[in-house]
Amino acid sequence: MLIKCITVGALETNCYIVADEKTLECAVIDPGADASTILDYLEEAHLSCRFILLTHGHFDHTGAVNDILAETDARLFVHKADVGVTVGGDYYRFIPPADTQYYADGDTVCVGDVSFTVIETPGHTPGSVTLLCAQGDEQVYFTGDTLFRDSCGRTDFPGSSTEDMLRSLKRLAELPGSGEVYPGHGFSSTLERERSMNYFMKGAVRGAML
Repeated sequence: MLIKCITVGALETNCYIVADEKTLECAVIDPGADASTILDYLEEAHLSCRFILLTHGHFDHTGAVNDILAETDARLFVHKADVGVTVGGDYYRFIPPADTQYYADGDTVCVGDVSFTVIETPGHTPGSVTLLCAQGDEQVYFTGDTLFRDSCGRTDFPGSSTEDMLRSLKRLAELPGSGEVYPGHGFSSTLERERSMNYFMKGAVRGAML
């Protein structure tokens, strides 16, 4: 499994490209801006983009979606709860193309031998998801703006929910293993590290408020 992080846009969003190294098929996670940079990497690495997978509908995670769709044969996946509703401080509404696919908890999307399983983790937005990515024995998590290294996503936006965020952090903390965590902003981490050091996740497990 190949994982490439490209930091894009004014808010320095982590866009991830995840590929099956045998088939050179890939998924692009959260292309928030800088479509040309993302497309240039796909071309240079000889990758075929099959899917765009969104962790949520904020503008800094969706801004380059249409440009990527226009230049590839990719299909777009997003949780329906983030479509057409007000999400974020700028009252942005994400309106995807008509042929968009909507995934929900437990759904799986595959790129070659790489699978992405949807874990609903609302709180930052109603339709926020974490993507459990697996190939063989390797498991990693793309947590969007739910779980960051040492922190978690904001819950003071329209559509956000502190109570949902607490439940989502607790759910992630209770997942088995210690897979790598790739968040929507900032540095990567591991579930083991966040269970032991993340103030917000530890509070969610104890039942404390954010």
